[in-house]
Amino acid sequence: MKQFTTQQLILLRQRVNQQPAFIEQLITDNSVVLGNPVQVPETAVATWNLYYYCPDHGVRLVWDKNAPTSHCCPIDGQRFSGEPYDGAWWRELNGLNAKACHQLGILWRLTGEQIYLDKVRDLLLRYAEFYPGYAIHGGIPYNGPGKMNAQTLCEANCLLDFTLGFDCINEALTNEQREYITTRLLREGAQFLMAHRTAQLHNHEVKIGCTVGVLGLVLEEDELLEFAVNQPYGLRYQLEHGLFDEGLWFEGSVHYHFYALQGFLAFEKLAMGTRWSLLDEPYYKKMLSFPLTLLMPDGTFPRINDCIYGQEKLDHSHLYEFAWFYYQEPQYAAALKVINQQHPHPNLDALIYTRPLPEQVPELIPGGHLHAPDCGLTIWRNPQKRRALLVKHTPYGGEHDHYDRLNLVLFNGAEEILPDLGTTGYGAPMHYAYYKNSATHNTVTVNQTNQPPAIPVVRQYYESEAFCWLDSEVDWRQTPPELDSHTRVQWDVEAWRDVRFRRRLLWLDNALIDISNVQNPHRQQLDWTLHLKGKALDVEGERVTFCPNGPLAIMQDAHCVQLKNSQPRNFGSAHNGQALWLHGQAELWQGKAPDNPAVKDLSYVVLRSHEPSPEFVCVWDFDNSQPITDMQVTPDNSGMRIALKRGENVLLIDIASDETKLPRLQHSHIPL
Repeated sequence: MKQFTTQQLILLRQRVNQQPAFIEQLITDNSVVLGNPVQVPETAVATWNLYYYCPDHGVRLVWDKNAPTSHCCPIDGQRFSGEPYDGAWWRELNGLNAKACHQLGILWRLTGEQIYLDKVRDLLLRYAEFYPGYAIHGGIPYNGPGKMNAQTLCEANCLLDFTLGFDCINEALTNEQREYITTRLLREGAQFLMAHRTAQLHNHEVKIGCTVGVLGLVLEEDELLEFAVNQPYGLRYQLEHGLFDEGLWFEGSVHYHFYALQGFLAFEKLAMGTRWSLLDEPYYKKMLSFPLTLLMPDGTFPRINDCIYGQEKLDHSHLYEFAWFYYQEPQYAAALKVINQQHPHPNLDALIYTRPLPEQVPELIPGGHLHAPDCGLTIWRNPQKRRALLVKHTPYGGEHDHYDRLNLVLFNGAEEILPDLGTTGYGAPMHYAYYKNSATHNTVTVNQTNQPPAIPVVRQYYESEAFCWLDSEVDWRQTPPELDSHTRVQWDVEAWRDVRFRRRLLWLDNALIDISNVQNPHRQQLDWTLHLKGKALDVEGERVTFCPNGPLAIMQDAHCVQLKNSQPRNFGSAHNGQALWLHGQAELWQGKAPDNPAVKDLSYVVLRSHEPSPEFVCVWDFDNSQPITDMQVTPDNSGMRIALKRGENVLLIDIASDETKLPRLQHSHIPL
């Protein structure tokens, strides 16, 4: 057995005897497979698990082992049948079978009970019977094809669990059974994965490399290991070329960062101590540490780029147990302490990679600011007020990116005020039609189209106890370098021709000032957008249609009024009210459109202009005890002055047009 030595198994059994709940949990987690006869698709009917979403609410359907042709929405009980739901049902069954192969194999090793051995053996033999005859099929956007499933990634994920399950029971198989499974399932699967690994940086290629590497270790075949680790676009190549300096995975999604890391470490758990391991290279520690610097005040990760609702949670014990065991970084112990408090159920990795946590660990949620220029993320924090602002000035990250350069995410009182919605299952219509678009992010859009790829430039960055300042710009006149990763064009180059977007942000103790300038020389329809969690309290204007097509054609209860000079807008939320002041020459639109999941709405605020050089000023007021009662913005040749009145006090903020000069703040009692 490659996963554990004899001594490790003895220790593992001792630990399990002290924690019998672990056995009960594994039995519960695999009850569908344990409690039913073995069921394996005889033909290539399985498609994609991300089709298994309600088209109306964007939530996952309820999977029922006894209902392969009837699929229920958990929100309203509506049932769906036919494709794509039926094929996705079979994909789920393949995943459950594969997981059971590994976990029931572990159960047999721990308990010696024949029922677990029989189930794993029967599953492997049945898949070996049908696997060579599965027709290659696919059609999933961006993805290579599969055999038992409809994409190469899903094939790799299932084959990894089959391989680990085989490793658990290998010694109990007859020579004939061993050869049958090895030849018809494992080697056949390895050859398929090797034929369909794509020459690109991508989390898919990491997972494929991981599975081929584990197959090489279990089958003791160096040819597979060389392909997995050292060939171009193998695991080493992905680490060397797929990380920003700070350690973030290039796709720019925290979810896919962990997804790729999961693949790397699944390989390392078997490769540790061999010449194939990359554990002592600098990459993994950076990948494990950097995401923890992105935690928001509520303990979640920002849902930037493709992140399905729920994937923003810190629940990666399978990564940090191993990381704490191997690297002993206090940060990882802090992560585990929080994960264990939120998810107290015992898990396999905690039993295998056991290392006691120290009594004292660092605070997990960061209290300081973060400016990560290479990956393009800036976070300002006020830990006492549980407030944070994230600014996304990342380079384009490929297919899992969203088209939202200079997007904002804002928390106040640990409540997400200005969210990034992430997305839903990629097979659900709302993924492409709504969530992935520029118009549904807190940034600018032209003609309701998506921003083309671009690399924002930080003109100036400054932080101090008094204030923080970020001056950044995106210039669509510039052609970004080609990304070594496949993508699909979902933007309008002509609409964005010659457009530039400059966003300057000033972070104060009780306010956030957002100054946006857009160069729009061809007088396109420019929409500067915010969407807030909360109910709009002071909507004005007549009710009209926001737009006839595009992502926000579904906006409801839209009202429009002309914005002149400065106007406040107020919103009621679950725990706190939120006020902001808007300034500029534009149409001020307000309406409602879906949150994520799409079972409730957000409040949208959009400033619309066709001017060649519009300028918008937005001030977020965080002081409910003495709120802003007036705002004036006065431009001059050297820049602008923003005056904010609170009671008898007036804060004067001078913003220079010279980008080398910082804002200048002074207090005054001069009436506005």
